[in-house]
Amino acid sequence: MFERMREDIQSVFHRDPAARNTLEVLICYPGLHAVWLHRVAHWLWSADWKLLARVVSHISRWLTGIEIHPGAKIGRRFFIDHGMGIVIGETAKIGNDVTLYHGVTLGGTSWNKGKRHPTLEDGVIVGAGAKILGPFTVGAGAKVGSNAVVTRPVPAGATAVGIPGRIIAKPDDEQEARRKAMAEKIGFDAYGVSEDMPDPVARAIGQLLDHLQAVDGRLEGMCKALTALGSDYCAKDLPVLRAEDFAGVKPESAVAAVDQATPAAPRAND
Repeated sequence: MFERMREDIQSVFHRDPAARNTLEVLICYPGLHAVWLHRVAHWLWSADWKLLARVVSHISRWLTGIEIHPGAKIGRRFFIDHGMGIVIGETAKIGNDVTLYHGVTLGGTSWNKGKRHPTLEDGVIVGAGAKILGPFTVGAGAKVGSNAVVTRPVPAGATAVGIPGRIIAKPDDEQEARRKAMAEKIGFDAYGVSEDMPDPVARAIGQLLDHLQAVDGRLEGMCKALTALGSDYCAKDLPVLRAEDFAGVKPESAVAAVDQATPAAPRAND
């Protein structure tokens, strides 16, 4: 028991940079108090002391603002940050090293008996205000964005955002590396194509970068073929991209990026 309490305290330090010392954690972290009181309530529930278990759970809710049904099963190093407004249903199952922020609901969508609440596997992180509703599984290492409403399974390692919750497709590492290389080549700030942004404009820019990469490769192949035939056409420099040409159609940061990535065009009076 004391070993698990020590683990719980250490998990606070690992996941909350605001924690300064053990005494502060013991006194001022309601999420920690809710987890410890739940263990007492769950033991009573398993021992068939149902009413007493519910009383302990109710006292915990009154003290911490966190409602965990005594029937819920919770793993090791479970961390609740802030915690106010969290609700965890009776048949919910939570793995090891899971993190919940305030306002999270692990709820059900049916009044039928049996499994009706979600299962969170190891290492899941659920953002503030998210609602995970139904008897499905959120895979290990998955993330649920703040205020998302998730009603379907989330694959391991994936990220779910929005209402209703949708999975953000993450490009493979090789594709992402090609996009970043092309973005740097044309002087574009690659923050616009981050996989963490479920933005249709960002996706469109990513597709344009893929297309530019393919065109660039095809042109290089044509240049090699022409050089092999004795032509010096490909030795010519590419036209200069001038920042003023993009004024009004690109943000100032992008104009600056183009200006830095390309030399200034020669002027008539130079």
